[in-house]
Amino acid sequence: MVTMKNCTPWLQCSQIRAEVRKLKLVGQGAVKKVYLSEWRAQKVALSKLSSPDYLEDFLHGLSMLQALQGHQVVQLVGFCLEDHTLVTEHHPLGSLLNLDSVLAQEQHQRHNTWQTRLRLATDYVSVLHYLHDSPAGRRVMCDSNSLEKTLSQFLLTSDFHLVVNDLDALPEVDPSRGSSVKCGHRELTGDFVAPEQLWPYANDGRPFEDDLMPGYDEKTDIWKIPDVTWFLMGRVPGGDLVHFHLFQIHEECKKEDPKLRPSALDVLKVYRSVYSSMVREGAGLRDML
Repeated sequence: MVTMKNCTPWLQCSQIRAEVRKLKLVGQGAVKKVYLSEWRAQKVALSKLSSPDYLEDFLHGLSMLQALQGHQVVQLVGFCLEDHTLVTEHHPLGSLLNLDSVLAQEQHQRHNTWQTRLRLATDYVSVLHYLHDSPAGRRVMCDSNSLEKTLSQFLLTSDFHLVVNDLDALPEVDPSRGSSVKCGHRELTGDFVAPEQLWPYANDGRPFEDDLMPGYDEKTDIWKIPDVTWFLMGRVPGGDLVHFHLFQIHEECKKEDPKLRPSALDVLKVYRSVYSSMVREGAGLRDML
């Protein structure tokens, strides 16, 4: 973790029970309760299974955390299968849902720029690229059926970058086996989810049947990129120019046919190119003045 001098192995049950002290409940979802906790004077997040009904999701999330450890994923500190607990690094700024309120605080206002916000959007796309080409196969972010749900999967780091935090619903697509995914067993609705995630027989008046619902792939994540970036960019000077430069790639992300959408890597390249060209243009403008 950032505040540590030495590496230590992941904590096991005995250490978590003896050394991790719960301070307060800071979050609760269907799968787990999250407590701000302390371990050897370090702040950590202790997650505990909320209900035995979600044990499978909890164990899947833990296995993904182990398999995908890297700079874009929250740092795993330890876990105890017997107690259904896991410990991760604590990020005091909280989830991406808090972005606007964090940037409105006096000590963070200097970060409320198109540069910071576009970097966060680039981080988001970079995480998707990592998940779509990960050491654990091609993974789809299923906990993303609304903008709010998607934002809640990410934590804001103290240096204004993103790490993905919630990996409880990351099914694998395997094109070589012709396998696709479905995000849950209920009907999905609304404009945020991709068209292929909607019940195709709704206009015929047929009630939803999970068995008849076709599967889909990681291109559902691509469909959602423009909406997430629109939120992340907020309303800052220079933001309109960012949207202008990203207009074409965002049009491609919103293609009805998933096969026609770009890959996360294609989108990432455009985001990085827009960022560097706008920084260069800004520097040139300052030189002229």
